[in-house]
Amino acid sequence: MRTLDTSPLGGALQNTPLRFTLYTLENGLDVILYPDHTIPAVVTSIMYHVGSKDDPENRKGFAHFFEHLLFEGTQNIARGEWFKLVSANGGTNNANTNDDRTYYYEMFPSHQLELALWMESERLRHAIINQIGVDTQKEVVKEEKKMRYDNRPYGQLLAQVKKHLFPTHPYQNTTIGEIKDIEASTLTEFQNFYTRYYTPNNAVLVVAGHFETEQTKNWILKYFGSIASGSKIERQKIIEDPIKNTLFAEYQDENIQIPMLVLAYRTASMKEKDSRVLDFISSYFSDGQSSKLYKKLVDKKKMALQVGAFNLSLEDYGLYIIYALPMNGIDLNDLKKEIDEEIQQLQKNPISDHDFLKLKNKYQNHLIDNKANLETIAHDLATFHLLYKNIHLINTEFDLLDNINQQEIQLINSSC
Repeated sequence: MRTLDTSPLGGALQNTPLRFTLYTLENGLDVILYPDHTIPAVVTSIMYHVGSKDDPENRKGFAHFFEHLLFEGTQNIARGEWFKLVSANGGTNNANTNDDRTYYYEMFPSHQLELALWMESERLRHAIINQIGVDTQKEVVKEEKKMRYDNRPYGQLLAQVKKHLFPTHPYQNTTIGEIKDIEASTLTEFQNFYTRYYTPNNAVLVVAGHFETEQTKNWILKYFGSIASGSKIERQKIIEDPIKNTLFAEYQDENIQIPMLVLAYRTASMKEKDSRVLDFISSYFSDGQSSKLYKKLVDKKKMALQVGAFNLSLEDYGLYIIYALPMNGIDLNDLKKEIDEEIQQLQKNPISDHDFLKLKNKYQNHLIDNKANLETIAHDLATFHLLYKNIHLINTEFDLLDNINQQEIQLINSSC
């Protein structure tokens, strides 16, 4: 069992570093303990390194399906009792899936930590995957897809963008997947997926909050230590060819009354500094009524009802999207021209010292807020360790922030 016990990393940070312990059980389960005695609560979470990019061929939506299926019950938690058990003991819980990972978490009063650990060990060791559970969750997922994607204006936006940006990489798929694939899936296929990806050596367990460290380690060993390791998962690195020419695409949706202009770019992995610089650019362009694109297109020129920009950071690549809803009578080409002019302006001239300082202050405040929230801390510790392969980012983000300069923003903007 290897152990890493952190202490404050010098004086480089602008806030108090988080002290955590990282160690690994013999079965390969990575464990992160972050004690915080501010409030009598504890977050227990497990992040599995499986997301929609791992969906089997012609089985799009498998990873997300398990986000639902693994609340069905275990050998020791009867079907339909999971949520009742959590709420009866003063807790809350949830799960979510993206392209790269699936994340389950609970927050309980601190005296219920052992219960939380037992429940997560049950999900990993004893989940019951049977036909009634699969059939039930198929209906749940079908309704979710209809409500959030199929019948929602612009609900297919990300699916259309990803299809064009990733012709080869499985990021071309959506997390929700395809209902026809889920419908055609067999019980054995679901069981095989669980066996392959829901293993100790493909996960990280985080405990954050009010707890006693040695007792917690004993409980973790008790409930997780005897779970068998799984086979090593070999992942093929899929590299997309560079996009050399602008791609133009249209998509028609009967749910949409107002057209949307979308400018999308394939960008760097979340692990690259460029990804953080793109976060800055997103805020500069569209965060709030004082942002450049909002002031220009919504406030001054009255060309757009809404404008936005966001950076979607993922493990292998990223997506950067600028979108705008035109005012009645405004041509989309004219709207694109105005956005292109703002991009070109940033390529030619660095942002002002005033705007740059405002951006930095915003992100500093954001990081400080994150470190005041146990659920966010638990999620970030898991993410930095599992996906970034650098858990110390929890304490060095301020350094990365300070090292971003105006010229980098100008350069990254030019390369998009």
